[in-house]
Parts: sequence; C-alpha cells; structure tokens
Amino acid sequence: MKKDIHPKDYRQVIFVDNSNGAQFLVSSTIKTKEMAKWTDGKEYPVYHVEISSASHPFYTNQEKTMDAAGRVEKFKTRQSKSTASKKK
Repeated sequence: MKKDIHPKDYRQVIFVDNSNGAQFLVSSTIKTKEMAKWTDGKEYPVYHVEISSASHPFYTNQEKTMDAAGRVEKFKTRQSKSTASKKK
C-alpha cells in the first residue's frame, strides 16, 4: 500500500438534517467543530446538512409531478396569448 494517501482522521460523525432534525451516525473524514452526544452516551463530532434522505422529496415519496397534458395546455395558452397580442 502507498503511504500518506489515505485519510487519517476517519471517525464516526453525527450528521444532522437541518430541515427536520433527523440524525445519522456515519463514518466520515469531514472536519467539524461541534460535538454532541449520541444515543449510546458517547460524544461524537457533529456536521449539519441542509437535506438528507429523511427530507429529500425523492426518498420521502413526496415528489411533485405534473402530468404532460397539463404542461401542454399551459404552453398552448401561453402561445395563444402571445400570438393574440402580436396580431393587435
């Protein structure tokens, strides 16, 4: 193995989702300044994230999908309004 290419500070880190407060204990090399206690009573470094699998719409099954017909109708109404204003 090559020396000095692997991260040296590989440890358990608590990732906290800011949007819903979900917490995950994951091994990581990320640099942190904050510490917090986990459910096992030990203190771990903490890193805050804006979105995680607990709040992402794809993973929570709350994706907003618009049907293709609705998009086509909106496009046609916009086009008819713009062509009507050009004719005047």
